[in-house]
Amino acid sequence: MKKFTGILVSSLFVISAAWAAGGSPTVSSDIEKLGMRLYNDKNMSFNGTQSCRNCHHHFSGFADITNHLDPYTNFVSTGADGVSKGGRNAPSSAYAGFSPKLQEETTGEWVGGMFWDGRANGWTLGDPLAEQAQGPPLNLVEMAMPSKEAVIAVIENSDYLNLWIKVFGNGSLDDVAVAYDNFGIAIAAYERSIDVTKFTSKFDTAVLSDKEKDGRVLFQTNCASCHSTTKAFGAPAALFTNYKYANIGVPANPEIPSDGPDLGLGGVVNDPAQYGKFKIPTLRNIALSAPYSHNGMFPTLMEMLQFINDRSSFGDPEVAATLSNAVGSLGLSQAELEQIEAFLLTLTDDY
Repeated sequence: MKKFTGILVSSLFVISAAWAAGGSPTVSSDIEKLGMRLYNDKNMSFNGTQSCRNCHHHFSGFADITNHLDPYTNFVSTGADGVSKGGRNAPSSAYAGFSPKLQEETTGEWVGGMFWDGRANGWTLGDPLAEQAQGPPLNLVEMAMPSKEAVIAVIENSDYLNLWIKVFGNGSLDDVAVAYDNFGIAIAAYERSIDVTKFTSKFDTAVLSDKEKDGRVLFQTNCASCHSTTKAFGAPAALFTNYKYANIGVPANPEIPSDGPDLGLGGVVNDPAQYGKFKIPTLRNIALSAPYSHNGMFPTLMEMLQFINDRSSFGDPEVAATLSNAVGSLGLSQAELEQIEAFLLTLTDDY
């Protein structure tokens, strides 16, 4: 097993290096090409060891590749210093670009924004995905760059400087604040490109097997109220999320140090009614993005499904007061869960 893992990691390294150096034929516009270069540039970390792709890799459905390779012991991402740990599992950056700005609906529910808690709300740039891209380089437990000036200096000394100028114009690096906004905008453009957001899964392109069809029916009945199967948010096909927030009762992960309960959206909007609620993720590429939930509590897709079906044997929820009744007691059999799993496996894109 160790030999196989070593071969897999080596193969991933070689393919990823070629991907980063040669680009992708599916990246067409100049701003997408620029965003791809920024996304892959390890110099955006303080010690030149980590790029966006480390935690959002195409082989792991644009979630964390290290976690994907060992979801039983890796729950959250490791920072560029090789030691620091974040407090949450890295979500996929694919299909994130359809999420609207964070907003409260008339029902009192919240929708949109970026990160598990919606804190990249899109209120400044009008684009939550661009605001999310600005976060990791300056986060001390992630890429740990000392300042926006340091990030812009990387661009000024890069081999893609001419591409930046082509996209944003001469003098576009002079104002650091504006340049850093454009940094986020370019990365968001790449993440919206068909290099990342592809819609090329079996669900999109092929005929499902009988088991997968049965799973789709069960999914529609039991899961689609949150993981919508209808077109929305301007997407060409179903996104398998409504971009809203819910507290499904996930227990605290004892392997993640914490000073108290993770309040999720409630901590951002300062509303106890939203405590413990986290953004409902897309299920596209879900088979690749283990471990599951905001704290990586579930190492396999089946364990995640079993929890959603019956959470009574998984421990107390981290936040109990706002618990959703939509999940946790579905009453499905193991065979039915396996059918749903078979359907979810059809949502993996062709990378």
